[in-house]
Amino acid sequence: MSDTINNAKPNNMSNVTLSGYILVPSAELNAVIKALELHSHLTKLEPGCLSFSVTQDASNPVKFYVCETFKNQQAFEHHQQRTSHSDWAVVSKNVSRHYQVNSLIKD
Repeated sequence: MSDTINNAKPNNMSNVTLSGYILVPSAELNAVIKALELHSHLTKLEPGCLSFSVTQDASNPVKFYVCETFKNQQAFEHHQQRTSHSDWAVVSKNVSRHYQVNSLIKD
C-alpha cells in the first residue's frame, strides 16, 4: 500500500488534513484560548475526526499551529458546517487563518 499527497479534489475514500496556523488579535487572546478548549473537545467527538491539535507557538503567543485530520471529505465538510454556527465561530471571527487542505489517497 502506498500513500500519496494529492492537492486535487478529494474523494470520499481519502483522509482530509487541514494544517497551518492562526493569528489571534492580542486583545482577544484570552477569549480565544478559553473557547478553544470546548472547540477542541467537540471536534474530537465528531464522527470521522481522526486527530485534532492546536498548539500555541512558544515564542509568539498569538500564533497557534493547527492540524486536523478527518476520515473523508464528508466528515471534513460536516466539521466545517458545525463550526460555522458555533460559539467558536463567534469568538474567533477576527482570527487570521492560514491553512492548507490536502487529501491523503490510500491505494
